Amino acid sequence: MRALALATVAGIALFTNCFSDAYAESPTPAAVAESPWSYADLADLATVAPMVIEARLYSTALLKPERAPGLAAGFARFYVEADVVSLIRGSGPLAARISYLVDLPLDAKGKPPKLKKKQPVLLFARPVAGAAAGSSSTGSVQLIAPDAQLPWDAATESRLRAILTELVKPGAPPAITGIANGFHVPGTLPGEGETQLFLDTKTGEPVSITVLTAADGSRRWSAAFGEIVDESAPIPRQNTLGWYRLACGLPRSLPLSKLGGTAPEDRKKAAADYAVVLGALGQCTRTRTPPPGL
Repeated sequence: MRALALATVAGIALFTNCFSDAYAESPTPAAVAESPWSYADLADLATVAPMVIEARLYSTALLKPERAPGLAAGFARFYVEADVVSLIRGSGPLAARISYLVDLPLDAKGKPPKLKKKQPVLLFARPVAGAAAGSSSTGSVQLIAPDAQLPWDAATESRLRAILTELVKPGAPPAITGIANGFHVPGTLPGEGETQLFLDTKTGEPVSITVLTAADGSRRWSAAFGEIVDESAPIPRQNTLGWYRLACGLPRSLPLSKLGGTAPEDRKKAAADYAVVLGALGQCTRTRTPPPGL
């Protein structure tokens, strides 16, 4: 079969400039709202998968339970061959037809889903070591999670491409793994104060949160993705990569043990400030379990 040239990750930015800048909504919010998958669902997959593939199913075979080790209850495992339509993310050659295993949920009657030939899908995958990619035979990939095959639709692809565009931008917000340390200091006037929290990230890149409290009790907060702490920086908008990193990566309560050297009363104020940040971010809504390694 004819080998397909794969786009590089950097190429995404060159060919998707119609999508939003970082910290901005996609230019087609009405279409994106129709996607059955939340922003977090797609970002969970997109941030982990080295390959994102649009494909059409060619053939499927339901595997017997004894041939599906580790299959979760309520799922069926399929061996699938699919024709590649495009490589949305990835690098290196790939066969025009690929094979993989996927676990899909049973229907309300406990029956395996029916998969149709030429059904369009989105695959979040990694290459298989030793597979003959680019040869005349069918190549193999491994999904990054057992269920990392999603039905394709235009709204889902639009949202996915917007996420991938943000991921390759310089200074893209990194994954947050916890709170490193922080402090709260009272202001000059009664009621004033400032809380600063410094976050742990998977890449080691600095991320911080600043909350300023005015004398009247009103609060204003900002997040800095980088070395420079800009208290006037806008709050990351919902359904952007910055929002996702914070809403889905921050712990649900502030670990007060991270506020070493801060007086007990000031620790309480820092915890209250942190709760305001979480409330402003809102829930990290997911409809599926994040893949391993997120």
